[in-house]
Amino acid sequence: MFNLGFRPFFLFAGLFALLSILAWGGIIVYDWPTPQLPFKPIQWHAHEMIYGYGMAVVAGFLLTAVRNWTHIQTIQGFQLAALSILWLGARVTGWILPGQILPMMLLDMMFDLWLIAAIFSPIQRAKQYQNMGIVSKLVLLMLANLCFYLGVSGFLEQGIAWGLYSGLYVLLALVYTMARRVLPFFIERGVGYPVALKNWAWIDRSSLYLFLLFLIADVYWRYVPVSAALAGLLFVIHTIRLAGWHTTGIWKRPLLWVLYLGYGGTVFGFLLKMLAPFTTISPSLALHAFAVGGIGMITAGMMARISLGHTGRDIQQHSRLLAPAFISLFVSYVARVILPMIAPEHYLLWVGIAHATWLITFSLFLWIYAPILIRPRIDGMHG
Repeated sequence: MFNLGFRPFFLFAGLFALLSILAWGGIIVYDWPTPQLPFKPIQWHAHEMIYGYGMAVVAGFLLTAVRNWTHIQTIQGFQLAALSILWLGARVTGWILPGQILPMMLLDMMFDLWLIAAIFSPIQRAKQYQNMGIVSKLVLLMLANLCFYLGVSGFLEQGIAWGLYSGLYVLLALVYTMARRVLPFFIERGVGYPVALKNWAWIDRSSLYLFLLFLIADVYWRYVPVSAALAGLLFVIHTIRLAGWHTTGIWKRPLLWVLYLGYGGTVFGFLLKMLAPFTTISPSLALHAFAVGGIGMITAGMMARISLGHTGRDIQQHSRLLAPAFISLFVSYVARVILPMIAPEHYLLWVGIAHATWLITFSLFLWIYAPILIRPRIDGMHG
């Protein structure tokens, strides 16, 4: 369970994706009683999907990937268990200590700091300074999380908004970084025939710089014409990148098309972000395009593939339930992002469908992967 970072954190991410959305859907769709949290339920939902689910996936991915990049063992055993307990403690403290924000904040900050140190140390020892950009994104996520807590505590007027929006965008930037590193590699080696995908240096650089400007304009400057224009440029650039990564073989491989569709879902979010100020499109739809597409579909696909590969299994011999799980997640995206634009009068129905299909996805994910994550590798190796 604690041999390598992906094991506890992918398991906890799957459980939390299921239980937190079950609770949130019950509150918003079925009018369940609202728990006595230190902040509003909608703020809890946003914060926990970013800093709870999202950070668990990031921790599992990076603690595993950095070991591969540097050939230096990342934390394991008791240290990994302790880091997992910090993450878990921050998630449950708000529920068991109603109205108390300080314990949750301290646990979350301790988790963020320890994760940064656990990623920074092997990268620095291996002198892989090109990977320090990933460490910087983790630092920005920690600072955004701190902004949120300072806002809830009343010490920073715009802290809640800055913390949530900055957290979403920085997490999305980190997901883009991970996707750029692994998605072309996965496609080229996973379609079953020789293919050389197109990657352009100018796309890599411009997507990074424009996204930084977009974050500043949308969150801090809050100047709508500029953020809309930057969103339009990002839509074009990422569409070009996706076109360069396309090959027909991906549609036969669930572990590939879920990543490709998830990335495409985030790209559609930039289009919605560009159009929202000038149409009746709700700004929340763009945010959910980023969240369900990038922080949902891409991370689910990443966890599914990594869990197979790093437990010694053949990634082509996955469960038959995997494709239905991913289809259900795509239906959740369509119900949460597309259908409210077509028939907004049925908004609660679409949210209910998105809620149900999300729960189906992560129920199937846990059914398939919980045994894999808690058992030893099938090839007898450590990891």
